[in-house]
Amino acid sequence: MSNAIRNIFSIPELKKRIIYTLGALAVFRVGGHIPTPGINGKALAAFFKQVQGSFLGLVDLFSGGNLSQMTIFALGVMPYISAAIIMELLVVVSPYIEKLSKEGEYGRKKITEYTRYGTVLICLIQSLGIATMLEAMKGGIVLFPGWGFKLLTMLTLTTGSIFLMWLGEQITEKGIGNGISLLIFAGIIKRFPFQFKQVYRQVVNGEISVISLIIFVVLMLVIIGVVVFVERAYRRIPIQYGKMVRGRRVYGGQSTYLPIKVNTGGVIPIIFASSIVTIPSAFQGLAKKYPWFEALAKQLSWGMPLYSLLYFIGIIFFTYFYVSIIFNPQDVADNIRKYGGFIPGIRPGKPTAEFIDRILSRLTFVGAIYLALVAIIPEFLYFGFKVGAIPWVGPWLERVTPTWVTTGLGIQFFFGGTSLLIVVGVAMDTLQQIEAQLVMRSYDGFIKGVRVRGRR
Repeated sequence: MSNAIRNIFSIPELKKRIIYTLGALAVFRVGGHIPTPGINGKALAAFFKQVQGSFLGLVDLFSGGNLSQMTIFALGVMPYISAAIIMELLVVVSPYIEKLSKEGEYGRKKITEYTRYGTVLICLIQSLGIATMLEAMKGGIVLFPGWGFKLLTMLTLTTGSIFLMWLGEQITEKGIGNGISLLIFAGIIKRFPFQFKQVYRQVVNGEISVISLIIFVVLMLVIIGVVVFVERAYRRIPIQYGKMVRGRRVYGGQSTYLPIKVNTGGVIPIIFASSIVTIPSAFQGLAKKYPWFEALAKQLSWGMPLYSLLYFIGIIFFTYFYVSIIFNPQDVADNIRKYGGFIPGIRPGKPTAEFIDRILSRLTFVGAIYLALVAIIPEFLYFGFKVGAIPWVGPWLERVTPTWVTTGLGIQFFFGGTSLLIVVGVAMDTLQQIEAQLVMRSYDGFIKGVRVRGRR
């Protein structure tokens, strides 16, 4: 490891890229301390402490905590991610966008341009919604309400989000790693020192037993190991290309494989499921008017059985939904046949597409269960499972179930499934790119004799 670090700084180009990336992340952190004008920070922090498990809490996660502090980067890169996902969905439903996606470099540039326009539109809508919501809240969060505050908030938040989009693209082009992913990564890990300090205080004060802390650390290490293993796992489908004779030269005749990841959907299904399940808790103002809505919002809070059940089912559903959009077996089969390839034992065309679809369906099921467990287990360790809320058998289950199951380990350490997948995945991809740069220049990697691989 020490040799690899020395080798990194002995390569001028790689050193320049890493320094550029660190400088860009430093700019991101500085902007995270510049507040939006007209906001009472203490009142806003108290509000976000109450809605930690809601949709706003999920948005705050992707903004790196900037939304709860209402800084100029409050929207983060979430509008850009939303616009990119919308463009992926439009590839399926819009013939024009589908045609652009198949036109090579020109099509990619046009789709990127449309994604940027969509980001601006989403930023304007979200910033107006946030400004209106803050004005409607009690507690003096907004110092000077009115259209002046709304327009200033829209301008500030939209400009900050567009700047982050540009900063992420610059990191991807001139730095190391994926810029947008690294910005999300930096926003998540910046909370860790504070959380570690908080856990240390709880252990010192006797609020958490040493045994519970050891169990928590061991389980988290096991979960991280499983995430690393599955994120690198894929199924190889062998592909054989026939020989073609052109003049005096023979082309083709080589063997390769088509890799299909176990977790093809990535973290997107968890985001979709979280967004849908936590929507009722984001509208807590309706609870005073409608008691049934208050009961529903309570059942859809962290640790409740209904929340866990719908969250689990939602992740599985959105995994199949998203994979069906981004991976088309028929297109893959057509491309294989167009270049003279075939899967041994499978006829080209429709049989190949059906064969790939069967494999993809099985892998998607495994990936969906994996995503659901990774998302549920950290929250279970944090909040426990409130079995008492289950109808009819709840009181009996609460009496016979161990206390640590119903209350969790009580460790105030925010490391949910979404953040876990992002942190581990981005770290793997970034290390893989650095490893590739080292090996390309005949240097040893981080682990001698072993290649570090990313998710792709």
